[in-house]
Amino acid sequence: MKIDEIDLKIIAELKKDSRLSMRELGRKVNLSPPSVTERVKRLEDSGVIEGYTIQVNRKKLGFTIDCIIEVTIKNGEYKRFKEFIEQYPTALSCYRIAGQACYMVMLTVSRLEEIEEFINDVSAFATTLTHIIFSEVKIKNNLEAHTPLLRSDEK
Repeated sequence: MKIDEIDLKIIAELKKDSRLSMRELGRKVNLSPPSVTERVKRLEDSGVIEGYTIQVNRKKLGFTIDCIIEVTIKNGEYKRFKEFIEQYPTALSCYRIAGQACYMVMLTVSRLEEIEEFINDVSAFATTLTHIIFSEVKIKNNLEAHTPLLRSDEK
């Protein structure tokens, strides 16, 4: 699918507020509501837009501690770990990585004891190294502006 500057503007506006009406979105990107609706549908159908979501303030739900845990699998127990982490209630994300560890897991919890419980639960098939997160640096990227689909050197 060919992406142009208008598509990128649509994506940027929807990232800021995915609840925009097509009329309001069209106004922001200088398109008529039918034109912007058609473009959004094309972006959805092609999989560029995978869905619409909300951002939840975890702290207001009582999850006041975040941590990143490096997980190194023991005895080839990858399948067992994947099945375990897919169901773990406070896991926010899990990435298979290169390096000394096998996975990076982000947990959000309300008590430090919950991190200890995770470590105990996983210890049968993995070793861990835990990093408590003190604060987050908000990244204000504009990834869409750097998309390889717009590079002039692409043929």
